[in-house]
Amino acid sequence: MSERKSEPGATPAVGRRRRWLGPQMFPYLLLVPAIVFELLIHIVPMVFGVVISFLKLTALYIRNWSQAPFVGFENFRIGLEPRGAIGSALVHSFLITLAYTMLVVAGSWVFGVAAALLVNSEFRGRGWFRTLFLIPYTLPIYVAVIAWEFMLQQNTGSINTLLVDDLHILKNPPFWLIGGKAFWSLVMTALWRSWPFAFLLILAALQNIPQDLYEAAAVDGASKWRQFRSITLPQIRPVSAVVVLVLFLWTFNDFNTPYILFGQSPPAAADLLSLHIYINSFVDLNFGLGAAMSTLLLLFLFIVSVVYVRLLRVGSEENA
Repeated sequence: MSERKSEPGATPAVGRRRRWLGPQMFPYLLLVPAIVFELLIHIVPMVFGVVISFLKLTALYIRNWSQAPFVGFENFRIGLEPRGAIGSALVHSFLITLAYTMLVVAGSWVFGVAAALLVNSEFRGRGWFRTLFLIPYTLPIYVAVIAWEFMLQQNTGSINTLLVDDLHILKNPPFWLIGGKAFWSLVMTALWRSWPFAFLLILAALQNIPQDLYEAAAVDGASKWRQFRSITLPQIRPVSAVVVLVLFLWTFNDFNTPYILFGQSPPAAADLLSLHIYINSFVDLNFGLGAAMSTLLLLFLFIVSVVYVRLLRVGSEENA
């Protein structure tokens, strides 16, 4: 039996320490700050919010929240009771948020694909178009939404100036930020901000498609539309799936857009779920109920994500 030789002058403990801090462990050490911040910023507050959802934490217990009585699933029952005032308002907010998310995600994908197909072709000045298309995505969210808020004003906004004074499409300037039109104002603002993200990822996917496929299809007499359906869409399908899922999660959780546009008193047509939860928690000071709504939102998004990924996996296996 030969003894393992250690480095000259190094004790066994020092040798083990050097192996532990060696090149193989260095990548894991780089992950430690990210893991710590992920725990502090996301995981711990999420667990804390779930705990609060089981308490009757209202304005009476703000100064000593640990003394708030435990009510079990009572907050969930109140939030899910469709015949109650709180439950019916939550259902209405959920349906508004669902419609808003579907329109923004679908519109972002369509505009993103169209813009990516445009700049992926050869023409003079396409670099300027690429830069121009990315401006909404690079602007800070508060700057972008506040700019839309000014444009949507009734008498001084540029939207009404264009539609009423310049194009004469409308006779009277409409109120875009109140009533039923508030929903469409919200959709327009979010769509303008979101579609460049889809454009950026889909453009990257288009640039990875071999041109030989299009040349072979053209030789066989396939039209541009047939090439798009048979080559482009299948090739960008994995990226499109990621884009749709990410945009769905971002848009369904969107808080900044409705809050900047409408503040703490949104119209009924623009009462998105994130803002609805905020009002219940920080305006009405019913933190237990707000935490229960947040937990329900978390469960809904988790279920949707799991089902979506599962359907994609089944579809990929069938196409393989």
